[in-house]
Amino acid sequence: MAKRKVDTENRGFQTRWESEYMFTKVAGKPVCLLCGESVAVLKEYNLRRHYETKHADKNKNMDMEQRLQKAEELKRGLKSRQALFKKAKSQGQAAVKASIILAEEIAKSARPFTEGDFIKNCMIKVCDEVCPEKRQLFLNVSLSRNTIAERVDQLSINLKEQLVKKGKDFIAYSLAVDESTDISDIAQLSIFIRGVDSNLSVTEEFLALRPMHGTTTGHDLYEEVSRCVNEMELPWEKLVGLTTDGAPAMCGHRSGLVAKIREKMQEENATGELTAYHCIIHQEALCGKALKMEHVMSIITRTVNFIRAKGLNHRQFKAFLTELETEHGDLPYHTEVRWLSQEKVLQRCFELREEICLFLDSKGKDTTQLRDEMFLCEMAFLCDITSHLNAINLQLQGRDRVISDMYSTVKAFKTKLTLWETQMRKENLSHFPSCQTMKEKLSTSAFPSTQLADKIGMLAADFRRRFADFEAQKSRLELLGNPFAVDVESSPPNLQMELIDLQCNDALRAKYAAVGAAEFARFLPGTMPQLRIQAAQTLSMFGSTYLCEQLFSLMNLNKTSHRSRLTAEHLHSILRISSAQSLTPNIDELVEKMGHHQVSPSTSNK
Repeated sequence: MAKRKVDTENRGFQTRWESEYMFTKVAGKPVCLLCGESVAVLKEYNLRRHYETKHADKNKNMDMEQRLQKAEELKRGLKSRQALFKKAKSQGQAAVKASIILAEEIAKSARPFTEGDFIKNCMIKVCDEVCPEKRQLFLNVSLSRNTIAERVDQLSINLKEQLVKKGKDFIAYSLAVDESTDISDIAQLSIFIRGVDSNLSVTEEFLALRPMHGTTTGHDLYEEVSRCVNEMELPWEKLVGLTTDGAPAMCGHRSGLVAKIREKMQEENATGELTAYHCIIHQEALCGKALKMEHVMSIITRTVNFIRAKGLNHRQFKAFLTELETEHGDLPYHTEVRWLSQEKVLQRCFELREEICLFLDSKGKDTTQLRDEMFLCEMAFLCDITSHLNAINLQLQGRDRVISDMYSTVKAFKTKLTLWETQMRKENLSHFPSCQTMKEKLSTSAFPSTQLADKIGMLAADFRRRFADFEAQKSRLELLGNPFAVDVESSPPNLQMELIDLQCNDALRAKYAAVGAAEFARFLPGTMPQLRIQAAQTLSMFGSTYLCEQLFSLMNLNKTSHRSRLTAEHLHSILRISSAQSLTPNIDELVEKMGHHQVSPSTSNK
């Protein structure tokens, strides 16, 4: 015999039961107003039996009017208790939410977890002055070190879950991988992912930071990257590009990370070819070394170090500049790791060259090299060319950079180098202001334009050599950069018909002119599936490891000599929160998952 389903019998609560049996309806169930017990099945017999068994003696002398009054009083009391519980519940949720929000801010600001206690003490003192009646609410917000650490981990897990969910929609993705060493001499492998979904929306996020306590061979790097890809449940056949710092362990032809991943893709029967790039920004910085002007920089560095290294010399030099009322009051340091600092040092030394020589003369130092006209011409040239190199370096930096735009920037710079070389040979110094200044001040010797033009030629040759892999992908990059200018005949056969349809569509041409290359891909219609896939693959590629370098800066801000014992798990959580770009933690969801846990004042003060 089938079991009866009471829920489907549509039994309704009758108002008269409130006075007759002292019952009311709460959340769909009959609840006794006298003892608070609920009855499983909404049936008059059950209510009457409960009342007659447990409460009949208490109310047997009451008439119907008195019963009604008592029922109303009991209902009012029940409602007030419910409101109190709801208020306590909402206050508990607010306290938990506040602690999560503050934990996120502490992680983003690279503060230690113990800052939570300091923040809470400040909050309590402010509360005592502004709203002392709400002191208990502030005390209920738990900000102890352990609580902040737990909240940070929960926020990180929430972000990772969102990324895993987004990753399932990727039709193409690429990875950026770089390795550095932290304050504890532990090698840290930074991995970022750039994925594109079917709507051609780009997601660029931190994937993982893996500590490597042993060796850092290509096989070791591959094991960590492979583990991350598998944890994210990303299919290998959708991996399009891999951008690295160009180290042998990354790019080795046989046992490097790139080679290992290509082997893995072959094992997985991936049809696509992995495109591997050496970070554009790294290569641009390395090109600067082709000038072979270290002798100029070494003299400048020694001069700056003599002035800045000793406190007395530094104080006297600043006082000397103040006395002469110069535009600049000091010299900056140059750090080899910080490429952009070289221009500032060169520019300042060139502008203060006479004052520096006078100061060194007063200290009994030989200034023959610093006064040599050939040296000053080379210094002026290095100052100008470094300024141009820094300009392109800054253009290549930043998040959400499309590789086709980065390629266009490099292509434009190579064209500029050709122009500068030609102009230098003709002693046209329009784009070299420091050289122009030196040429006007030369006394006897002529400006060495031919030698400096050769330097520009060497720089241009190194750019062509180092960016040859981008030239090999020229047609692919131009397809995203300007599909309306692509030669259809030289394009792959599977794209030709769609390219003709695209180039003949005036509405799409107008849209391209309005939104630009990076955004235009999203407006490609569904009738052009091959072009959409091609666009997705190109959009997913990293042009540089800029994000990895930026993450290492964040890592060094968090894991300092004062926080060297920060665990790998907590460091990973902090960096995921700090580097999140398109993802934001779902704090309301976290509060719900925590079961509206409310911390007592005694616990929160520990």
